[in-house]
Amino acid sequence: MKPISYWVHKRAFITPDRIALIGEKESYTYKALSNKVNQMATLLQHHFHLQKGDRVAILSQNRVEYMITYFAIAQLGLVAVPLNVRLTAKELEFQIKDSGATIILYESRTAKLYDEVCNYVNFENAYYFDEPFEIVEQPLIEASVNTSEDPFIICYTSGTTGRPKGAVLTQDNMFWNALNNQYAIDITSNDNVIVLLPLFHIGGIGLFAFPALLAGGTVVVPSKFDPKQAIEMIEEYEVTIVMGVPTIHDAIRKHPLFESANFKTVRWFYSGGAPCPKELIEAYLDKGLPFGQGMGMTETSPTIFMLVQEDYKRKIGSIGKPVMFCDIAIVDDNGNPVPRGEIGELLIKGPHVMKEYWGLPEKTKEAIRDGWFYSGDLMRQDKEGFVYVAGRKKDMIISGGENIYPLEIEQVLKELTAINEAAVVGMQNEKWGEVPVAFVSLNIDIDITENEIINYCSTKLARYKIPKQITILEDLPKNATGKIDKKALLNLLTREGRI
Repeated sequence: MKPISYWVHKRAFITPDRIALIGEKESYTYKALSNKVNQMATLLQHHFHLQKGDRVAILSQNRVEYMITYFAIAQLGLVAVPLNVRLTAKELEFQIKDSGATIILYESRTAKLYDEVCNYVNFENAYYFDEPFEIVEQPLIEASVNTSEDPFIICYTSGTTGRPKGAVLTQDNMFWNALNNQYAIDITSNDNVIVLLPLFHIGGIGLFAFPALLAGGTVVVPSKFDPKQAIEMIEEYEVTIVMGVPTIHDAIRKHPLFESANFKTVRWFYSGGAPCPKELIEAYLDKGLPFGQGMGMTETSPTIFMLVQEDYKRKIGSIGKPVMFCDIAIVDDNGNPVPRGEIGELLIKGPHVMKEYWGLPEKTKEAIRDGWFYSGDLMRQDKEGFVYVAGRKKDMIISGGENIYPLEIEQVLKELTAINEAAVVGMQNEKWGEVPVAFVSLNIDIDITENEIINYCSTKLARYKIPKQITILEDLPKNATGKIDKKALLNLLTREGRI
């Protein structure tokens, strides 16, 4: 199969004048994008002397050059190492050294962090995005790329348990993910998608930037997420698909412009990354806006499940069914399929599943067995085959021999209008082994006490599931994609001597 840079170059031949990328300051037709990809590839090859397999670290907020660089890297058979700009320099040191990246690309907004990183890492080369492209007048030497075997992206997981792991994704992985998304929600050349997730995250490129470019559509790239700007850009550029995590959709919903915006061109608001509260979904549906849910993982490029047009209203709360080129199984601890309706671990098989964990053969063998990727996610499937998230296997609390799924408690907590966000973790207990404790943030101008919260839970949950302690915080800690960071909450318990 050809490198995915072929998508851009072929589109430059088929539809040269169609708009491919729109940034805050510039836009590119497919012809112009093709030229920029070739320029960047030539710069990396001849100015920095990079060869197939070399790792390229990218430390940047969202910008069109980020997308250009991904395709240039694909063209040369290089390996992208996108870095989370919210991490500290010390945290980034591990990922850079682990990947073996010898060059880093950065920008003005990350220059301070880059300087801090340089206290720990000696790069052979660095490139500053904010300088004009250097035109290298030398012929580009095409690399021989095995798109199914050669690494394309090393995308580091969050490392909630131990050291971060680098999921190695190939160009074929990204191709099949693009097809899976196209077939699920009918992405075509008529679509304009907006990237509200960070491009250093697999969701930023896989949902739905790459699928849209393969289809010949247009990708709008704000430099960062701001709800006001997002609403204005959706309207200005006639965006048809808006992808985000629940916190992004909630911020848009709560902005004053939401009520007056008609979003007349939007045919999908789509959510993933974390369970979406029913109340949030209904806020969009009540406005007549299609709102779907899906689920994916870094290791699956990322899409696994999506709700389609026929089902998004009648299956609120479900993440849908597996996408076209993806098989799943839901199994017990012995690897046997569980009956529908019962909770088990999700296994995934398909051409979008990662090649390996970088430099971790034992972890790879543990995760991928007999062709199946063991996700660690707990799911249940209804009689029609629609899947619902039950939580993470590692998050499951075992109290007095009983399994407690934090997500079930979190959903009950968020039924209270006073509660904005909720997260449940297990606290060590001498008698029961573990007991559930909850962290919540409150909506403005609505008061509620810890006892009132516990009393409400007692009307909805079995006694052993009721949180033994409620901690009210101004905001719950989050990672780069807006997910609540339970590792940080566990650390808070540790600092307070409660675990």
